[in-house]
Amino acid sequence: MDGLTAGIAYVMVALVGLAVGSFLNVVIHRVPAGESVVSPPSRCPGCGRAIRARHNVPVVGWLVLRGRCFDCGTAISPRYPLVELGTGLIFLALALRLDPPLWPAYLTFAGVGIALAAIDLDTRTLPSKIILPTYPVLAVLLAGASAVQGDWWALIRAGIGGAALFAFYFLLAMVHPSGMGFGDVRLSGLIGGVLGYLGWGAFAVGAFGGFLLGAVAGVAVVAFGRGGRKTALPFGPFMIAGAIAAVFVGGPIGDWYLRLIS
Repeated sequence: MDGLTAGIAYVMVALVGLAVGSFLNVVIHRVPAGESVVSPPSRCPGCGRAIRARHNVPVVGWLVLRGRCFDCGTAISPRYPLVELGTGLIFLALALRLDPPLWPAYLTFAGVGIALAAIDLDTRTLPSKIILPTYPVLAVLLAGASAVQGDWWALIRAGIGGAALFAFYFLLAMVHPSGMGFGDVRLSGLIGGVLGYLGWGAFAVGAFGGFLLGAVAGVAVVAFGRGGRKTALPFGPFMIAGAIAAVFVGGPIGDWYLRLIS
């Protein structure tokens, strides 16, 4: 792409990210409650009135309303604009990092990951109704990317990576069931697949990045008096954060480490 075309594409990806972030807020709120994400339209949790279209613009709507419902004044959590803005920024960063044929798969993974991370923080669960349908979706999108790029080994490597990381997490859940939930196991296959597609370096860094981030967070919880050594933390957000970070730095770090040990 030339400079102008690329610039337009990046702006469009960021705007799509903002819109997707708005939908993810609906998913995060409704899926754990067993509600439809399609209907009814977005409503105020306080008075139940539908949010007006002009107030439903990502980030801007919350700022215009100053974080309160237009009708009843109920406070609207700042997490709503943060999810929207964060999704837009992550989408843009991924578009800048990856080749266009990979955008559909990795933007889908990022959107799913953001929703799962927020739900896990709220409910300590990773819903199968989100994770399981994502497997065939990502498989089709990665297959399409392989066809466009003419790199079928990358797709095979994704399958190997997904199966390997799933098996590793499954073993951990069997050995230490109180420390590893099966939601984490199901999520691990998705992470192994998207990272395996990029290469073994990204796979190695992202696969275990969650453990590192979780350990750092555990130390911080103890250090700041927010809990003790046995305080349970939801692990899904660390898995997802490690995976997304690996997209950007996993290749160089992983390749350096693999060369070091060989």
